[in-house]
Amino acid sequence: MKSGFFCFIGVLALAAILPAGCGKPMYEDGVYTGRSGRDDTGAWGEVTITITGQRVTGCRFITRQKDGTIKDENYGKVNGEISNQDYYDKAQLAVRAMEHYAMMYRETGDLKKVDAIGGATIAFDQFTEAVELALKNAKK
Repeated sequence: MKSGFFCFIGVLALAAILPAGCGKPMYEDGVYTGRSGRDDTGAWGEVTITITGQRVTGCRFITRQKDGTIKDENYGKVNGEISNQDYYDKAQLAVRAMEHYAMMYRETGDLKKVDAIGGATIAFDQFTEAVELALKNAKK
C-alpha cells in the first residue's frame, strides 16, 4: 500500500511540473511577423510565418540594409556594378542563405532543425530572433 501511495504522489508531482501538451506551444492559425534587432551595420531581418493547424505552412525571410533596402541580387554591388567580386560573392551567399533558412523552417517547422550556413551566421541569428518573436505573437 505504501509503495502505491508514493508512486501516486510521484505521478502527481511529475504532472504538476510538466506543461500541458508535453511542452509544445499552441499557436493560433494566422500570419505572424517578427523583426530582429539591428546588427552592427544597422541591418535587420524580417520574417513572415503562416501557421495553419498548429503547423508552419509558410515562411518568408528577408534582411534589410541600414537604409531599409532589401538585400537581394544587388546586395554587394556598388552603384549597380560588381567592384569587388569576393565581397559580392559573400553578400550573395547571405542572400541565398536567407532563402534556405526560410525553406528549412517551412519544411521542418522546428527552428532547432535549421542549421546556420558558414559565412551567413549574422543572417541566421537575425532569422532565429525574428522567428522567435513571430511565434511569441502566435501563441494562444
